[in-house]
Amino acid sequence: MASGLQTALHLIYPPRCTICGDQVESDFGLCGPCWRDTPFISGLVCDACGVPLPGEEDAAQVVHCDDCMRIARPWQRGRAALLYKDNGRRLVLALKRGDRQDVVRPAALWMARAAKPLLTDNTLIAPVPLHWVRMLRRRFNQAALLAKAVADEAGLACCPDLLIRQRRTRSLEGLGFDARHQTLDGAIKAHPKRRHRMAGRHVLIVDDVMTSGATFSAAAQACFASGAKDVSILALARVAKDA
Repeated sequence: MASGLQTALHLIYPPRCTICGDQVESDFGLCGPCWRDTPFISGLVCDACGVPLPGEEDAAQVVHCDDCMRIARPWQRGRAALLYKDNGRRLVLALKRGDRQDVVRPAALWMARAAKPLLTDNTLIAPVPLHWVRMLRRRFNQAALLAKAVADEAGLACCPDLLIRQRRTRSLEGLGFDARHQTLDGAIKAHPKRRHRMAGRHVLIVDDVMTSGATFSAAAQACFASGAKDVSILALARVAKDA
């Protein structure tokens, strides 16, 4: 019955490419040209932020990019599914500013695949939080949607309000590295009624984009302050200098 209904729906509403809208074979997919033009991250990557690196992938080799060797990251490991350019940028902006929540499902598949080396059976997944004022204006937290979908895909627990923004901060757009970190300093803390959930656990923090890492840093520090054993980070897209 269910499969018959699904077939009927596909006849009436055929699946469309998430990016260009052309007809595709399955729901929440990309057409061939859009798939080829989407900058998926693969191969050798920085173990701390997920940016792609030159060289051959080696499971026994742990490498870091120049930024992560220079900057003391408060988290252990990190990954991203896409580079923030071309179709990667279009997908992020479609979700964040275009209210295209259909992007969440394919994005979660790609993110869960990228995060596989980071996950354990005891991993707790949590989104980067929005301040309540921005939440009212935007109506949803795209990081929370991604975190829940990644957790479902990986079969792990998700706590959407594990962290809260206790201070409204200005937009980070256009700010340099130091200004971004200063702006976020102390802005995020653990929810007082949820902090027990991360005690002694590995926490995976999820956001849509990583640029300087300032938001992830503030979130990771809040997790460690509340007793998290390890913290990793996962972004849908990573801004890279040569992107």
